[in-house]
Amino acid sequence: MTTRTTVSVLLLGAGLLVAGPTAIAHHAFGAEFDPNAPVRLQGKVIRLEWVNPHTWIHIETVKDGKPEVWMIEGGTPNTLLRRGVTRETVKVGTEIIVDGYQTKDHSLKRANGRDVTFTDGRKLFMGSSGTGAPKDGRDPGEAPKKPGGGR
Repeated sequence: MTTRTTVSVLLLGAGLLVAGPTAIAHHAFGAEFDPNAPVRLQGKVIRLEWVNPHTWIHIETVKDGKPEVWMIEGGTPNTLLRRGVTRETVKVGTEIIVDGYQTKDHSLKRANGRDVTFTDGRKLFMGSSGTGAPKDGRDPGEAPKKPGGGR
């Protein structure tokens, strides 16, 4: 094997080691979140993660007078960018309301976020499309509901 081939194989192997956990970590909505456990959270953004496979907004809420930090999962960065959502859309320190669905293990402070509402009333859809999340009319990619409940 030439030096060039050896280096190429080593780089490919290193890339697989780095990318492997990310690929395994990606999941459908139904694998982690409970469609029967909607949550509405209000608080200030304390951290943003704009990473694949999902974006995360960390907010500090107050429950029974005590602060709680929640991790809110959003769509992929690419999906959000296509919708016009950028890293600058939601900034650390911003007060937001998030409607979404809690994890199946209700003891975790994590949720799949569907809508973010700003204090001025603006809304943005941050959910993941086509991942098994409930068809709740929030996903702009969903077909509108027909009268009588059909599609």
